[in-house]
Amino acid sequence: MALLSACVGTKPAKTNFLDENIAFVHAQIGNEIKTIEASGKILNPVTIKPDSSVFYCNFSDWRSGFFPGSVWYLYELTGDTALLPLAKKYTMAIEEAKNLTWHHDVGFIVECSFGNGLRLTGDSVYKEVVIQAARSLSTRFREVPGIIQSWNVERGWQSERGWQCPVIVDNLMNLELLFNATRLTGDSTFYKIAVSHADRTMAEQFRPDGSCYHVIDYDMKTGAVRNRHTAQGYSHESAWSRGQAWAIYGYTVCYRETGDRKYIDQAIKTFNFMKNHKSMPKDLIPYWDMDAPGIPNEPRDASSASCIASALYEISTMDVENAASYKSYADSIMASLASPAYRAVLGENKNFVLMHSVGSIPHNSEIDVPLNYADYYFIEALKRKKDLSNQ
Repeated sequence: MALLSACVGTKPAKTNFLDENIAFVHAQIGNEIKTIEASGKILNPVTIKPDSSVFYCNFSDWRSGFFPGSVWYLYELTGDTALLPLAKKYTMAIEEAKNLTWHHDVGFIVECSFGNGLRLTGDSVYKEVVIQAARSLSTRFREVPGIIQSWNVERGWQSERGWQCPVIVDNLMNLELLFNATRLTGDSTFYKIAVSHADRTMAEQFRPDGSCYHVIDYDMKTGAVRNRHTAQGYSHESAWSRGQAWAIYGYTVCYRETGDRKYIDQAIKTFNFMKNHKSMPKDLIPYWDMDAPGIPNEPRDASSASCIASALYEISTMDVENAASYKSYADSIMASLASPAYRAVLGENKNFVLMHSVGSIPHNSEIDVPLNYADYYFIEALKRKKDLSNQ
């Protein structure tokens, strides 16, 4: 009776944002892990297909590192030791990616998975994978234009565009792998390639207002720019939102690794372009393209929002003016993403964390679906927010 009377009239404790979201992610990804383990296979979830089944990818898919990386972050956030062997297993399942030379996304794949594993365990096997992956990525460096070529153009839809040496802004996200490899080996070659790519991209891929083009096509013989195009945006001159997110995040990393202020200046300029855009919704979750003709009746892209939020938390730790304002903006994004409008109901959404992302509308692919990289950057943002709360 004493216990009952002690509870009468008391209000339930307000749930902490971080604790509640970490618990939700733990449970939701835990459900996906149960599905994977019950299959007897090592499955790598990416998105939901039009037939409502889950699309699972193999090691060569550019998104193969995000689910293992999410499990690493979840292990770090929760301390749940049962997650450690699973993170290791899912990571080692994509080890073959270290030898990929036919596309540029080995950085995405390996840094998110093996990079996080190395950071958390110091395992020398992970170190060797990171170094080999950096060697593979370096084979795509083209000395005349001074960039890392994104796509091959001999086959597929890329071959139909007339490009010689296409570079997409997404490629900035692969540079972290190269910076990491120089730190691990002492070989400055990787670092120099990363800086060359970052500098040429900054010179050619950005408009005066801070927004970026998606694709720059270089002449292989002269290094000159042949085309400024898009592949996944509404038009060549539009602002494809995830491209802006990659630029903000990528140049934040470049500043962290080099200390060169022009990189953080560019990251902030691109962020301010997005922040001040007339079409930015009140909830701060961008439309898939900020110039899409049907706004406000265009799909939102949670993946762009989660990537920007994660980058902003890091920017808030740097020597920049009004640093706290970047954390505040990131907090607002995260509040929206964690709301019922974007965060799934536990056990639904095929066990993905976030809803409402967009892969590529021009390719009629992955429109208004969950995407594993939206989840990854949301979880990374939770980790960074938690780190800031502990300082």
